[in-house]
Amino acid sequence: MKYIDGGVCAAKGFKATGLNAGIKNNVKKDMALVFSEVSCVKAGTFTTNRVCAAPVKWDKKVVFESESAQAIVVNSGIANACTGEEGYEKCREMAAKTAAQLGIREDAVLVASTGVIGKQLPMDIIGKGIELLPKKLGATAADATLAAEAIMTTDTKSKQVAVEVEIDGVPVHIGGMCKGSGMIHPNMATMLCFITSDAAVDEKLLQKMVRAIVDDTFNMISVDGDTSTNDSVLLLANGMAGNKKIEDENSAGYKEFYDALFYILCELSKKIAGDGEGATCLFEVQMKNVKTKADAKVLAKSVITSNLTKAAIYGHDANWGRILCAMGYSGVDFDPEKVDIWFKSEAGELKIVEDGKATDYSEEKATEILSKEHVIAIADVKQGTESATAYGCDLTHEYVSINADYRS
Repeated sequence: MKYIDGGVCAAKGFKATGLNAGIKNNVKKDMALVFSEVSCVKAGTFTTNRVCAAPVKWDKKVVFESESAQAIVVNSGIANACTGEEGYEKCREMAAKTAAQLGIREDAVLVASTGVIGKQLPMDIIGKGIELLPKKLGATAADATLAAEAIMTTDTKSKQVAVEVEIDGVPVHIGGMCKGSGMIHPNMATMLCFITSDAAVDEKLLQKMVRAIVDDTFNMISVDGDTSTNDSVLLLANGMAGNKKIEDENSAGYKEFYDALFYILCELSKKIAGDGEGATCLFEVQMKNVKTKADAKVLAKSVITSNLTKAAIYGHDANWGRILCAMGYSGVDFDPEKVDIWFKSEAGELKIVEDGKATDYSEEKATEILSKEHVIAIADVKQGTESATAYGCDLTHEYVSINADYRS
């Protein structure tokens, strides 16, 4: 697998762009378009929040009922959530206007929105943006970056990744972009993720892949415990690489593609967790030697969502008791007197707990390790062979400041 530039434009036949249409009433980009020259198979996973936004409802119909998909149009600034039938009609209008500009079917257009809940979309502004977007489409890494920047809300940086992998001797490309910084606790953040590929792959198999990988990546991150109304992961694959179509789960091509897609979604997940609102570091929790995979996931997420633990990480305080405590109230059956815990970063690795009791570790070294931008806590439960990793961030004063006046 080779790491390349290009984001959603890395795959053959895909173009993208982003611009300021005026939704945010400032110079920030607020609309993006991703387009494939040919029709695509598609896959998607969505928020499990019962309060789901109009675009989620629209996209479910496209992903699970349409013949194919070919474009994704996105706005930031307004989520189009809790907007009733009027909001859904505005999704249809966005899709229809985009389809007319691109010369494709209305039901081949996926729609996504992110931002403030409860506001109706200003369709006069949205419409003007849709008229401009197709004229600016390009296939370069710079064009992909414009799109990645246009979907940001409280994100501090755009989030992209792309790879090239060889399948049956043919180079295949997968690229993606995502946004998310606050309201991140996916159960499928405000979280949106868009993936493009030129692979030839069976649609049902692709959907199965995406669902499984999302469960081990995006569903293992948390910033603040809030599952958004708009969470969506959407993937388009147009087959333009020319590889032998991936149809068999037992084939080498399936494994190569699966591993590459896993890498893409995992890296994007970490980018979201590390850019949590107000965060100063990416906090990774690894659970090892647990009885079941499900238990390992529950334990890892219990630690990553503990506000006390997140605050300790922010303070560079090796308060390991908070980690063990969070494991203890997770509901998983384990023996706390067998648990070993380490802290790790680029500054080194330090065992701080052995068999449920503190080691004679150096507080100074622990503080040095916890002061880096990527901090890892490793817990060995010693009761099985399964493992899981969750990603989050520290909890800072700035998180409260950002969310105390988000609408203003």
